[in-house]
Amino acid sequence: MRLPSLKEVRGFLAEGARQVLEEPLYSAGISAYRMGVKVVSSRNEKAKKLDEGQKEIWRRLDASISPGDRYIWVHAASLGEFEQGRPLIEKIKSRHPELKVLLTFFSPSGYEVRKDYKGADCVCYLPFDTPRRVRRFLYKVNPEVAIFVKYEFWRNYLHELWRRQIPTYLISAVFRPDQFFFKKRSAWYGHWLKWYTRIFVQDKRSLELLSKIGVRNVDVTGDTRFDRVTDILNARKVIPELDSFVGRKGDAGRAPMVMMFGSSWPADEAVYGEWLRGRKEVKAIIAPHEFDASRLETLKALISGEVVLMSELKDNPRAAEGKRVLVMDCFGLLSSAYAYADAAYIGGGFGVSIHNINEAAVYGIPVMFGPENSKFIEAQELKTLGGGIEVVSAESFTRNADRLLYDKAEREKRGRWAGEYIQEKIGSTDKILSKIGL
Repeated sequence: MRLPSLKEVRGFLAEGARQVLEEPLYSAGISAYRMGVKVVSSRNEKAKKLDEGQKEIWRRLDASISPGDRYIWVHAASLGEFEQGRPLIEKIKSRHPELKVLLTFFSPSGYEVRKDYKGADCVCYLPFDTPRRVRRFLYKVNPEVAIFVKYEFWRNYLHELWRRQIPTYLISAVFRPDQFFFKKRSAWYGHWLKWYTRIFVQDKRSLELLSKIGVRNVDVTGDTRFDRVTDILNARKVIPELDSFVGRKGDAGRAPMVMMFGSSWPADEAVYGEWLRGRKEVKAIIAPHEFDASRLETLKALISGEVVLMSELKDNPRAAEGKRVLVMDCFGLLSSAYAYADAAYIGGGFGVSIHNINEAAVYGIPVMFGPENSKFIEAQELKTLGGGIEVVSAESFTRNADRLLYDKAEREKRGRWAGEYIQEKIGSTDKILSKIGL
């Protein structure tokens, strides 16, 4: 009988220590974070909303859930993940009216926008991931299935769901080599992934990365966001203010190109502002990512005297006369506004990361975006196909935007590639629901 090597003994002891210490240390960290939220809530609006929302969880659950209810639990960290989970929620409700859906958020930016979402039977915050809260939550909800969207790895929830043998899925997931699952010092996080019943990833690279750490309960099913943007396309709204400002495509007298700047930040305006000021023939629609009075004044000064706010057109359509830039000072219409554009620039790429480029590409127009896009498979694939264009500076933006402006055939060709790419990606929702039996 072979004696174990010193390395094997060390590995055995390290694994034993991990199993003994992991849960209490992790839970202590979550508890400390919870206390931190309470401490700063008096001076931080986001923390305040999270703290108040946590206090409302049990009241909301008591008001919505009754014994005998059959719930599917869907968790989305924030608004972006909700948009990925939404096609799944709506198909479950359509196919299985006997089932109810509980939708939870962790971030106030998701919950505050979608707390009244009619597609779910109950919407609330996710209780903090401590053992007592987890057990209380699962005892109350007793879900038949739990579905987490994209980047949600709550240790205690996953372990307790696994222990209770509740089928648990991760959808539209993307894994990268720099994540802690794949680093030697933190590889033990990979054990959490084995508690999922099945993981549905967007690409083969994710499948291969997981296989290398022994996680094989994985299927490549794509990204449910493509199904969502197609729904948005089919349900797009007519926007009278944009009709009067730019006209419809093909209208006589329309500008040579209408450029849409979606989810624009100040860093983006520093990149495209000079180009826009110098191209008198272009009309532009700017949808700032967020706005207040100061932000709107800054945008109005971008091209002095040539900017009109959408709100100014509601009662006075003639306010658009002589203006060539419209600023959308409202929420909820961005995805429909792309229909009025011949090309789009998507903001965020000169900050943390780009925003949703699919919402624009689905209309068959070329999409431009900044360099912070490596985490988005669709950005990489659209760049390869030619329907997406990465810009890295003001000079780079000018060069590429001029190419789209002055070469209509080039613009239409790239737009066609973008639209075809979106259409080829549709169907992820059906694949996932088929595999989980819903």
